Amino acid sequence: MAWNRFLLLVTISASLLFGGCLRYSFTGASIPPGVNTIFIPFFPDQSNSGLGDLSDRLNQTLINRFVNQSKLQLANNESDADAVLDGVITAYSNRPFSIGGNEQSNQNEVTITVRGTFKYASEDEEEWSKPFTGKFTYDPAENPIDGENEAANGALEQIANNMFNDAVSNW
Repeated sequence: MAWNRFLLLVTISASLLFGGCLRYSFTGASIPPGVNTIFIPFFPDQSNSGLGDLSDRLNQTLINRFVNQSKLQLANNESDADAVLDGVITAYSNRPFSIGGNEQSNQNEVTITVRGTFKYASEDEEEWSKPFTGKFTYDPAENPIDGENEAANGALEQIANNMFNDAVSNW
């Protein structure tokens, strides 16, 4: 009986002692103490995509991902931010992905590449700076303009997810 009480006391003490060391979030984003804001400027489009709003769409997708899936607030400028996610859209392509029996494209694939950089304001060095690529297919026989736009949105979602995951994986 005394042994059971001792074991229970040790278990409760250990839980209380180490419970403060762990942080868990159901979104998978555990943010370090002191990081409350993030600044995400517009990523210039150097890809010659022909889609004038590609930078706006990427920016909005990234903001939604970071603000909705973490406790971070959006900062209005870099000097007010605890973290900065910056980058540039470097490549865009819209090419046939699969060819049908009539030698026409059954599926086109939109591929977008973004060079992203993530940095904490309190650090001199970047956490990471690397390329991210998103790919999404669509049927060009249906509505090719809407299809390309939807595929571009799908590729941007993949990029935003990967950037978010890489940023929070170190937390």
